[in-house]
Amino acid sequence: MELKKKDFIQVEFTGKLKDGSVFDSNIKKDLEKADLDIKAKPFTFCLGEGMFIKGVDDFLVGKDVGSYKIELNPEDAFGKRDSKLVQMMPMKVFIEQKINPVQGAVFNFDGRIAKVLTVSGGRIMVDFNNPMAGKEVVYNLKVLKKIEDINEKIKALNEFLFKKDFKFEVKDKKITLHVEKPMLQFVELFKDKFKDIFGLELGVKEIEEKSDKKEAEKKTEEKEEKSEGKVEEKKDKSSD
Repeated sequence: MELKKKDFIQVEFTGKLKDGSVFDSNIKKDLEKADLDIKAKPFTFCLGEGMFIKGVDDFLVGKDVGSYKIELNPEDAFGKRDSKLVQMMPMKVFIEQKINPVQGAVFNFDGRIAKVLTVSGGRIMVDFNNPMAGKEVVYNLKVLKKIEDINEKIKALNEFLFKKDFKFEVKDKKITLHVEKPMLQFVELFKDKFKDIFGLELGVKEIEEKSDKKEAEKKTEEKEEKSEGKVEEKKDKSSD
């Protein structure tokens, strides 16, 4: 069974540097050894759709279910280091973001991960390169199975794109996702992606998002009703 682009597969993997240190995995024993706070579970993704690093994607096309050792140079892994991504930033930017810029600290700046290299007075040198950029890496990877079920495929893509387990249905050549109002426009941006992968139109249906306030009010009302019920019950017994 030769794997092709747009096939969904489920894998277990461990990514290491050349010195053997683990930087990523979804296998429990390897995560524990590396002291990585990541949940251990098989990863399902679509080949050739940028859901795994390019070198792994390219390698697996044409392969079969089984175990592989994949050695990648920086260009096929996390890219070369780019000197333009090492930038000097003023202290006021960090103050506005309520960040304490100490050397070695890693922070999320407008969706980009950066590492503080040096702190000198009111100027901070930061590195926006991927921590693995410029490094050769090795993946020990096992393709567990090829996914055939359309529901499993859609669930995997939803989790990858939106980090959400949306309720959905497939009917009349259309996938309909049930989405909270704040995410409606964002989800609609991926209509072409769903069409390209599944050959189906993507529709979104707004669902009412229960607020914490509404939930709290509901619980309070339920408690009050129970209390009133107990009071009535005591009255009835006393009258007897």
